[in-house]
Amino acid sequence: MSRHIPVLLDEVIQLLEPKPGSRFIDATLGAAGHARVLLERTAPDGRVLGIDQDESALANAKQALQSFGSQVIFVHANFRRVAAVAAQQGFLECDGVLADIGISSMMVDDPSRGFSFMREGPLDMRMDRTQPLTAAEVVNTASEKEIADILYTCGEERRSRPIAKSIVRSRPLHLTTDLVRAVERVTGGPRHGQIHPATRTFQALRIFVNDELKSLEEFLDSAMTVVRSGGRVVVIAFHSLEDRIVKQKFRASAVSGRVLTKKVVTAGDEEVRRNPRARSAKLRAWERI
Repeated sequence: MSRHIPVLLDEVIQLLEPKPGSRFIDATLGAAGHARVLLERTAPDGRVLGIDQDESALANAKQALQSFGSQVIFVHANFRRVAAVAAQQGFLECDGVLADIGISSMMVDDPSRGFSFMREGPLDMRMDRTQPLTAAEVVNTASEKEIADILYTCGEERRSRPIAKSIVRSRPLHLTTDLVRAVERVTGGPRHGQIHPATRTFQALRIFVNDELKSLEEFLDSAMTVVRSGGRVVVIAFHSLEDRIVKQKFRASAVSGRVLTKKVVTAGDEEVRRNPRARSAKLRAWERI
């Protein structure tokens, strides 16, 4: 836990402006790096509502933040439910909402979760393991056209059709390595200096299994209603599909708020050296008026 480095932390704190007594929602609590600093800055009477759909991440966050006691509330839920959770926990009219919507390194590093093409494990890919749909069910039961559409829409994979055909011909697929082999039958193996050929396929299936894009849209619509006047919503995305949604949602809400980030905020060279995960981070912020 101590090795976790929250992405764009300085920029998040600068935009959220935490003060003693402030109330914030961290809608994707994860390893709690951002939440820890918010709790420190809002002490002694500030509060943070931490939401995460991954029960194991939530358990780790509880341990990491136990010294803050009743300052922090933990809720197992998808961030798309932020308005309902905020109402239940007394966090309506809060000072700010944060969502770091990248997949956590804890998930990727655990072979049993099935997120990584670098580690053999079951084709699971569920962020919330209480939900029924897995990646294995998708690749083994969806039609070739459905799989091709998923790869193209959620992964921007240009070779979606031949990869989908290879997946169907390779059934049944049970392990991450089965899926990698199905992709490589079309693309060939990884080439030095290029992204792994299975990257977009794994991304697409993960996004589809967890309904990530629709969840993000619902989260944004809700988050902009739970902050007070002058309250802020800060979102860190990690690929163009997500960032495009955030950009469009913030711009479309000009009646109720204003965009604080005229240009997307990205990590500087020094942060990328310290934390390579920050390389693809894209931060945007919005203020209710």
